[in-house]
Amino acid sequence: MNYHDIITIDPGKRSGKPCIRGMRITVYDILEYLAGGMTEAEILEDFSELTSKDIKACLAFAADREKKLFVVSL
Repeated sequence: MNYHDIITIDPGKRSGKPCIRGMRITVYDILEYLAGGMTEAEILEDFSELTSKDIKACLAFAADREKKLFVVSL
C-alpha cells in the first residue's frame, strides 16, 4: 500500500510525529488502539473523520518502518 499521501509529518504538529492526513491523530494513536484490542470498526465509530484506508496506511507505515530497522553487532 502506498501510504505516502495519507501519512504526513509536519514538524509543527504533534511534535513531528507521523499523522493521518494532516490531522492530529497519529499513527501511534491508531496502533495503540489496535494493540489495546479495539477493532477497526470501533476506531472508525469513535473517529468519524477516519477511513478504513487510513487505518491500513498506519499498518503499512509501521510495517515499512519495522522493515528498515536492523541490529548492529559490536
